[in-house]
Amino acid sequence: MTYITRSIEGLVQASSRAYKALLITGPRQVGKSTLLKHLFPERRYITLDDPFLEEQAKTDSTMFFTLNPPPLIIDEVQRAPILFRHIKMACDEAEAKGQFMLTGSQHFLLMKDVSESLAGRIGIIELSGLSLREIQSDPFSLRFIPTTDYILERRKTVRTPVNIWDTIHRGSYPELQKSETDWSTFYGNYVKSYIERDIRELTVVQNLDAFRRFVIAAAARTGQVLNCSNIADEAGVDVTTVKRWLSLLESSGIIYLLEPFAASALKRATKTPKLYFRDTGLACYLTRWLSSDALAYGAMSGPMFETFAISEILKSFANIGLDYRNFVSYYRGRDKKKISKEGDVLEMDCEIDLIIEENGVLHPVEIKKNANVSAADTSAFLVLDKIAGKTRGMGAVLCSCPQPGTLRENVLQIPIWYI
Repeated sequence: MTYITRSIEGLVQASSRAYKALLITGPRQVGKSTLLKHLFPERRYITLDDPFLEEQAKTDSTMFFTLNPPPLIIDEVQRAPILFRHIKMACDEAEAKGQFMLTGSQHFLLMKDVSESLAGRIGIIELSGLSLREIQSDPFSLRFIPTTDYILERRKTVRTPVNIWDTIHRGSYPELQKSETDWSTFYGNYVKSYIERDIRELTVVQNLDAFRRFVIAAAARTGQVLNCSNIADEAGVDVTTVKRWLSLLESSGIIYLLEPFAASALKRATKTPKLYFRDTGLACYLTRWLSSDALAYGAMSGPMFETFAISEILKSFANIGLDYRNFVSYYRGRDKKKISKEGDVLEMDCEIDLIIEENGVLHPVEIKKNANVSAADTSAFLVLDKIAGKTRGMGAVLCSCPQPGTLRENVLQIPIWYI
């Protein structure tokens, strides 16, 4: 398979020159080790997925590093946390940068060990699945923000996909870019080999059937406000178990919990996060949408379209080294908006799918799968004007429209492939 250039390569190379150690985190199979082996082909590569090497690292880490001196790439380093102590000692004894290249697929578990052992010595970068930009070999690298300046830059390289639903359904794992890779077989093995195995290693799962039901129930709710009680009922477990398993899926990069926007002026806002799967192909597999055509016209088309848009936006931030958690949120609340429908004026609850905040400016984004959208879809944006100390900036509706355009003053319509 031809190597797919990753948007994050420049950041990885710069970080290897700035830090003594570098950690690439991200879900299984997104290409972490492939990236490092491509950028640093001269380095010795070791994976702790090898049971012998894992045992050696855990039982005699001094000998492990004697046999494998830096510069070194260690894959799935979270399997032997004791190595962090030895890496710290090696970093303190030498001035050379980029001696240790590490990968790990349990992001938040790694953070505890890294923060305790390697604070100030290590650069941490998150690698996601392939973005649409990467799939199309598009060199554009700016983070998504719904402004006119962004649109003008983006249109220089943007390419309209033949069928965006094929991309949404296929998923973002590099292996799936091979035409010979069977979609169902790949995801079946992924669930069995990585999700279930990794979760069982991280916690005691007494009932694997219940865990499978839980994962499917979570996938069926991608793009929705999290309701642990509903998931618990469907999986046949208690709410505490659901919360623990959700935390594990999040730490493994399978899901993302989008936090609600917090502002005292919005007193009636929902305080519960929204659940998103990081890979739409996996969510489609778990919920049994077996073709892109069925998905495009099915009941899950809206949530999957929204899930894809959110995932692409997060990647645009992560691929330039920005922690998207500091920039994005959503809003749902009972601050009423008025809409006109068939001559009647109705009051409805407000919802904004995504709010991107930068420098005190709030950019509201609505996500609609349709090609035809209207200014009425953005009436909830006005609720942000209530927030003292913040400015409502340009907003947008991300949709399937063929070209960007203006819906009303300060609001754009933007094709989803402009992300």
